[in-house]
Amino acid sequence: MHIRKGSHSVFSVRLHFVFVTHYRRKVLNTKMLDRLKEMVEQVSNKMDCQLIEFNGESDHVHILLDFHPKNSIAAVVGSLKSSTARMLKKEFPEEVKKYYSLRFYSWRGFYCLFDTSAQA
Repeated sequence: MHIRKGSHSVFSVRLHFVFVTHYRRKVLNTKMLDRLKEMVEQVSNKMDCQLIEFNGESDHVHILLDFHPKNSIAAVVGSLKSSTARMLKKEFPEEVKKYYSLRFYSWRGFYCLFDTSAQA
């Protein structure tokens, strides 16, 4: 268990996100998943979160983050969803166009599990 320290706090908050594609369409290929992992890592680092684990299939991805409590969960989700959807549309237009018009591709929703099992 990795416990992080702030100036006035000690914390270990892990969030498990599941993002699904719009209409659960099987749009994600291996190259897209690899690039998506890089993007999630970049966004997470900017928000002082750490990517612990990432995997996915053609219609969804799982993200396990070590969350920094200075953020809100909604802000992290919003940043992850908006930036990754925008960049996937930009970098993989042909793949996305097969399933969606370019303006409609987005992550449909998310599921988040808050893990409080850390013991100090």
